Amino acid sequence: MNTRFLTRAGALAAAAGFAITMSACSDGGSDDAAEDATSSETTMAEEETTEEMASGEFGAACSAVPADGEGSFTGMADDPVATAASNNPVLSTLVAAVTEADLVDTLNSAEDITVFAPVNDAFAAIPAADLEAVLADQETLTGILTYHVVAGQLAPEDLAGEHTTLQGESLTVTGSGEDFTVNDQAAVVCGNVQTANATVYIIDTVLMP
Repeated sequence: MNTRFLTRAGALAAAAGFAITMSACSDGGSDDAAEDATSSETTMAEEETTEEMASGEFGAACSAVPADGEGSFTGMADDPVATAASNNPVLSTLVAAVTEADLVDTLNSAEDITVFAPVNDAFAAIPAADLEAVLADQETLTGILTYHVVAGQLAPEDLAGEHTTLQGESLTVTGSGEDFTVNDQAAVVCGNVQTANATVYIIDTVLMP
């Protein structure tokens, strides 16, 4: 047999094997790159969805909040909760009550709290004589207002359940998604509103301990 022929055939076979191996590696690299890109895109999409869920306000009454300025959602996010509420016209009665109870500094200096904030109409539903009596009694007023505050900034997915209030007693939230009720009496009408130190859920009824 021609030795020269065998040597040349062996060299050709080795070269072909090397080319196949390199092609396989190249294809695998392309597949890996495609998988990495897909994985990266999926992760980014998940992060964006999570961010939207964490920062999105919800509820029919959110439309009553000013679209811009200090009382808007963006403006409120820059200030501590009592100051933020004072810039929002739908919470003016609550702010007057908080001021009367001397709780402005307490709420503004608190770290990571959730506030259930009754709208003006919630206070208007209380008989005038009863409301005036409560406003004149600082101890009672303080108890009522601190009953609307719980520790921790509760995201919507963590809202349902029993929570101990700053007043000391517990309140119970039921519901899910964008439909929540507090103590089976107060509906959340605008939720997940962010301030510098609190998450606010605006409700349609004043809670009583």
